[in-house]
Amino acid sequence: MAVPNVIPIAYEPKHRTESIGRYADGQFLASVTYAFPEGFRLDDGWEEHKRLYTVLHTFDAEGHYRDSDIWCAGTWAQQQRNPHGEDSALTRARVRLATLLRSLPRRSYTDIAVRPFRLTFEGVLFGLVIREDKDEDGTPETWAELYPDRLAFAEPWDGTYDT
Repeated sequence: MAVPNVIPIAYEPKHRTESIGRYADGQFLASVTYAFPEGFRLDDGWEEHKRLYTVLHTFDAEGHYRDSDIWCAGTWAQQQRNPHGEDSALTRARVRLATLLRSLPRRSYTDIAVRPFRLTFEGVLFGLVIREDKDEDGTPETWAELYPDRLAFAEPWDGTYDT
């Protein structure tokens, strides 16, 4: 089965797709996620390169990409040095996410369906990207992957994801 033009994403409270839904102007997909810049290789000092982002992508009602608000709250190293309290990177990221979500008029949390898109911010890939590979038998496999969250959507295209 081919990748559909519009990829369904299921709303799952208290899971990785808990901050998706619809609002007055269309659809939204939001998260707090760690990411490395593209091409980064793990070595000494990786903690300073692993960044924590607050992300809000918006789409029209038909799932066409509109815009993104992406903000870096800090690094893994900063979070480890200050893991608790309102000055921690994770707390700042969560507060920013809550503020962004509150700014969406008539927001409701529900399933969405959006078209593939991609952008690079601070060297990090963001988007819903179509991926292709071959399985063990050499049969081609195609799926959509949300970056940098690394959630994979595939057949039966019901909105559920794999990590």
